[in-house]
Amino acid sequence: MNGNLATAVADFLAYKRALGRKYLSEEATLHLLLAFAEQHAVTDLADLTPRLLDEFVASRPRHRARSFNHLIGVLGSFLDWAVSQQRLDASPWHGTRRRDTDRRLPFLFEPAQARQLLEAAAALPDNPRATGRGPTYHAIFALCYGLGLRVGEACGLHLDDIDTDRQLLIVHGGKFGKSRLVPFGPRIGELLALQLERRRGEDRAEPGAPLFTFDGRHCVHTGSASETFSRLAAGLAFPVPEGTTAPRLHCLRHSFAVGCLLRWYREGVDPSARLFQLSTFMGHVNPSSTAVYLTITPDLFSEASHRFEAYAEPAWLETEP
Repeated sequence: MNGNLATAVADFLAYKRALGRKYLSEEATLHLLLAFAEQHAVTDLADLTPRLLDEFVASRPRHRARSFNHLIGVLGSFLDWAVSQQRLDASPWHGTRRRDTDRRLPFLFEPAQARQLLEAAAALPDNPRATGRGPTYHAIFALCYGLGLRVGEACGLHLDDIDTDRQLLIVHGGKFGKSRLVPFGPRIGELLALQLERRRGEDRAEPGAPLFTFDGRHCVHTGSASETFSRLAAGLAFPVPEGTTAPRLHCLRHSFAVGCLLRWYREGVDPSARLFQLSTFMGHVNPSSTAVYLTITPDLFSEASHRFEAYAEPAWLETEP
């Protein structure tokens, strides 16, 4: 079996991508490892010593626990894979993860707050480099809040990804490289129809052209969308509860998930029976990934308590003297 370190990294990345994963940030981390190993004249996988790996981790300072743990996880996953492929007899190194003591809850938008944000986005003026800023960002943020799309998925939509007859979005290249169909209702449909009408009225709007663009050729950049969102949210100055992050664009996706759960409770639907559907809708591999988005809010706690009280009432009546 080839013991070359660079070959092992390439094979590991190919293995992960064969499972449908993009592994872009992980690739960047492993390329940093290769560069560090080369500086120390290490080219063989077997020459990765605990001391060398400790020095590599120390050379990549990570102040946030989540970022540090990602680095540790990538290295550990690579070494464990090498052992499973019999390229190493045993993993030479086991990093210790940091405890994340500064984790904050995501900001969850109330419907009235989301409405204010969307109205502010719709009122954005054009500038010399971006015509139609208001309608464009209004539609992107509405898709994140109303359908729970990731910002990259919303910004990356193309004209032929909208099936108006069946009221479906075709989302390509989501997390782990998966594509999926996302149904939408009449309000989102009306919003998409207006955007399609605007884009098809432009000279370069071919079927495969971006749905959201300022130059007719390239999709709106996710960084620009996030920056615009942050400026709008800061201007609206929503009160941020203690222990909660300031509003970020990804918080719209969190708000969508929690809003679904709250609606199910209020409609008398069993949320556990719908969790697989929500997971599929949001493009998750399994419900455990969706559970990360389900922050317990006072409204949600109240609805869950009422549900439990109704469930337990017969037992309480039987035990009363």
